[in-house]
Amino acid sequence: MDATAMNTPAANTAASTPALTYRGATEADIEPLVALVESAYRGDASRAGWTTEADILDGRRTDPEGVTAVVKGADSRMMVVERDGELIACCQLERRGEHAYFGMFAVRPGLQGGGLGRVILAEAERFAAAEWAAREMHMTVITAREELIAWYERRGYARTGRTTPFPYGDERFGLPRRPDLAFELLVKPLV
Repeated sequence: MDATAMNTPAANTAASTPALTYRGATEADIEPLVALVESAYRGDASRAGWTTEADILDGRRTDPEGVTAVVKGADSRMMVVERDGELIACCQLERRGEHAYFGMFAVRPGLQGGGLGRVILAEAERFAAAEWAAREMHMTVITAREELIAWYERRGYARTGRTTPFPYGDERFGLPRRPDLAFELLVKPLV
């Protein structure tokens, strides 16, 4: 996606905050995106926000190879979200036939809880429907993340009951701190 395809101002997240801008990531964004995703999910820095997985997973959340694959993928986009030219959030979008997949969603921990996530998710849904004619958005969430699942449910996502096992032994997904992890598919109609 070219930089202008997603470079549209979004609704302000609160009273008079500066507008958000969206664009497709480039190779120059890979290292800052890895750092952002890591900061939102792993380690002590992630505890400043509510999306932390530090109590259930150690290790890394992503790596440069994983982000590069999304940035360079023919049917995927890494949405970069900036405010005043500063990277504050990102998400992965992947076209999969009539639906889009949403993943690698990260908002800088100190900015979580103020409505940014809701605005960014809505922009990702708008993009998938408008640009790819996606009829649904799919995502997988760790079932132990009940608070996060509830947040997505409030935004129209439905639990499907369809789960896949956590990839124990594959350090690319982190080092589990408990034996009962699995992913559940959440789905939202976009039309």
